Amino acid sequence: MNQVYDKLMRCYESVKARVDFRPKVALVLGSGLGDFASQMDVEVTVDYKDIEGFPVSTAPGHVGRFVFGYVEGVPVVAMQGRIHYYEGYDMSDVVLPIRLMKLLGAEVMFLTNAAGGIKQGFKAGELMLITGQIATFVPSPLRGANISELGNRFPDMSHVYDENLQFIVKKSATKLGIDIKEGVYIQFPGPNYETPEEITMARTLGADAVGMSTACEAIAANHMGMKIVGITCVSNLAAGISPTPLSEEEVIEAGKSVSVKFTSLVKDVIKTIEDEM
Repeated sequence: MNQVYDKLMRCYESVKARVDFRPKVALVLGSGLGDFASQMDVEVTVDYKDIEGFPVSTAPGHVGRFVFGYVEGVPVVAMQGRIHYYEGYDMSDVVLPIRLMKLLGAEVMFLTNAAGGIKQGFKAGELMLITGQIATFVPSPLRGANISELGNRFPDMSHVYDENLQFIVKKSATKLGIDIKEGVYIQFPGPNYETPEEITMARTLGADAVGMSTACEAIAANHMGMKIVGITCVSNLAAGISPTPLSEEEVIEAGKSVSVKFTSLVKDVIKTIEDEM
């Protein structure tokens, strides 16, 4: 058996032995956004460290557990802390939680993150709907022998972020009076922040926000046929744009500063997904 798939199935059996819950939506909470879990009607939590063979999140501001419960009556599994490539894990481990949540029953992958703003006019504390991505600078999670149980060898990437889900986000934002930007997200490996020259390159390539996660997760979710939606919290202006040095504290604080509008938007989007899809 493929070692990556074998490890995934051992994690799946480990979680199933602890949890009898079938989510419809999988929600990945980015840096500074983990407090959303407190808004859920929680059924059970599972720490990553208690799952056999599961990678443990070491990034600041990431609690490191699955939260199973309901958001506006919709069954949701939330990752309170993700796994990053810069933590030293293989890319197959980075996306293992994404694949696991699909196996547990999730049909929709809701990705969130904190990122640096590249696009002219972006300000810290704004939200951006992810309309596309650039993942060229990190290894593909599909590298190596294909796991046919999960998806096709060469999955189409024409529409990674579901247009219907994008429409729902924009409709919810309008209803709630939340100004939401739109743009392309680019993932760099990290953990160092980007140089001004790299940000110039990213802008030339068409990126509007830059971070160290998400794009590889979307590839894995797309491979498994999930519907994907993504929202970025612009935590700071990227290097060469920001007048001050970048820091992880700034990222976490920015996430907390938008928690009210982020929470209301995510809750309304999840409720609308249940009603319309």
